[in-house]
Amino acid sequence: MVDARHVRTHLLLLLLGTLAGCAGAPSHHPENVNLSGFPPAYRQGYRDGCDSARSWGGLTRDKARFKNDRQYAQGWRDGHDICGKR
Repeated sequence: MVDARHVRTHLLLLLLGTLAGCAGAPSHHPENVNLSGFPPAYRQGYRDGCDSARSWGGLTRDKARFKNDRQYAQGWRDGHDICGKR
């Protein structure tokens, strides 16, 4: 026979455990990273790289800029690497 208090206690613990899983490490999404000291090309690359790392739909990347703009390419790599670790 199962006591109703035990069932409620277990459900409460399950709920608390689930909610605790949502309180992870801080996000590395571009809005949470101070990129103000970096050039605009780097910042855009970082945003695109981060979006790519978090996307199930593929890459967000300006192919021409990635190939020809070193700052954009470095920002993209950094954003992709940092956001992809989450």
